[in-house]
Amino acid sequence: MTNAAFRVGVVMFPGMTQLDMTGPLEVLSAVPGWTVDLIGETLSPVRCARGFSFMPTVDFSNAPQYDLLVVPGGPGVDEAMLNRSLVAFVRDQAAHAAYVFGICTGSLLLAATGCLAGRRASCHWQAVEFLTHFGVVPSRQRMTIDGRFFTSGGVTAGIDMALKVVGEIVGVEAAQGIQLLLEYDPEPPYRAGTPDVAPAAVVERLTLASAQRKNNRLKAVLAASQAIGGTGTQPGGYPFF
Repeated sequence: MTNAAFRVGVVMFPGMTQLDMTGPLEVLSAVPGWTVDLIGETLSPVRCARGFSFMPTVDFSNAPQYDLLVVPGGPGVDEAMLNRSLVAFVRDQAAHAAYVFGICTGSLLLAATGCLAGRRASCHWQAVEFLTHFGVVPSRQRMTIDGRFFTSGGVTAGIDMALKVVGEIVGVEAAQGIQLLLEYDPEPPYRAGTPDVAPAAVVERLTLASAQRKNNRLKAVLAASQAIGGTGTQPGGYPFF
């Protein structure tokens, strides 16, 4: 596909994880000819989960149809899934976008619109099981592509998938050039990036620390699932992100 006049829209909502947004944004905004909007429900600053704010460049009522819709995740997904205006906007955009890209628990927000029903999708490891309530097949892969839908695991996986998105749409060489420009060559100091490889004590500690979010996210998932005719029953598994 040509990259001329290709429009990317990044959805923002209160409580999003900033790296879910800014990591992929750094990659996608480096593609020549692509324009990127930061979309807010209004033009007021959007406060992320860490407490600082980002300014939208366009609001819902004035946003054009995007070729690529990008949906980050974060703790604020719990409320975002129940925001009728936000869910309707994402649903309408996703229905007509050529490509849709969900990062981390942004997959839950996409699922709450019904657009992932019957598809495979990745999500943060502490929330991936919740996808089943929306008729989505959970994938524990770091990156999952199902048709025009790209989804990634937690937070940093969004950078990987953003490069994959560029490679699929524009070409591998373009993606490689952006990766080199960013000097993206991860070499983490510890082998603890997934629950499969992290020390058991670290996994247990994080699980316990995250458990406080459980009730709120459970209620949000059940309510959002019921709104689109999902199961509305309690999941069996993971702590929350």
